[in-house]
Amino acid sequence: MGFYYRLFGLTVESNRALPGLRAAASASSCDVRLLCEVLPPREAAASAGDALFVSAGRDENGEPSVQVWDLGGPAGFRFRYADGTEFCVNRAGREVSARWTEPSTLEDTCTYLFGPVFGFVLRLRGITSLHASAVAVDGSAVALVGPAGAGKSTLATVFARRGYGVLTDDVSPLIEGDAGILVQPTYPHLRLWPPAVEALFGSAEALPRLTPTWEKRYFDAVEQGASFAASPLPLGAVYLLGERQSAGAPRIEHVTLREALLALVANTYVNYLLDADMRAREFVLLSRILDTIPVRRVVPHTQAGKTARLCELIAEDVRRATPGATRAAG
Repeated sequence: MGFYYRLFGLTVESNRALPGLRAAASASSCDVRLLCEVLPPREAAASAGDALFVSAGRDENGEPSVQVWDLGGPAGFRFRYADGTEFCVNRAGREVSARWTEPSTLEDTCTYLFGPVFGFVLRLRGITSLHASAVAVDGSAVALVGPAGAGKSTLATVFARRGYGVLTDDVSPLIEGDAGILVQPTYPHLRLWPPAVEALFGSAEALPRLTPTWEKRYFDAVEQGASFAASPLPLGAVYLLGERQSAGAPRIEHVTLREALLALVANTYVNYLLDADMRAREFVLLSRILDTIPVRRVVPHTQAGKTARLCELIAEDVRRATPGATRAAG
């Protein structure tokens, strides 16, 4: 089809050039094939009956933000977003097709593709992902975990500008290997809202838009002279982003084992579409994280200018941690 990329530890072949990504060398085989502007016949989706999932969130017209149908058999699943963008993902997690309508663009479609859609592809392939950005500190991956708006990308951007490698943004795929739990790299972009761009760069216009139709911006680590960690790295520590405070922040806090488990379960990616096997794999992986890897809470300061100090605190904490030390306080 023409365009190859390395994303989420997978070789992806696409029939369209994907905006903002650097193409990889052509490959004799691929893990996932992507067809843009093509969907299987609508009749297949129409026969699926009730939606498997309907989001609680609605747009201004009362449409669900996203609906998902199980198409049955190898056909897999159909995603439909409120703006009319649709995806079909086959059950093996090997083929993805996408279609959108104006005024949406390929760039808009990629915001879904590189988030929940590929997050689900990974689930189908047996890979659990944290809702986290990740940076490289002394050869280890440091996961910055939190829901939308917690400041993951902002914190990762400050790390990148201080010389640390970018590994992932928003979706951090975890695989188990001889070196422990590894974080797979995604792409060298970090997505930021205009207030964060203004706080970090002096102007909300300092970075390019993620899409022509949306205000969100992106920091390209490579273009900005920072580094991208293009190979998997062992997960060295997990930091749960708490609410911003003015008193006594920034700081790092210990969390109980129960708090850590609940936070990690809440911040695995696409956890609203898990079947029993996916749940079981997730529980085994999260249990291993809690047994072997430090998990802390970080409390950012309300002032963006204090974010650099939080990066220093996290880097110092990672360096103090020793293999086999706790992880969450019991």
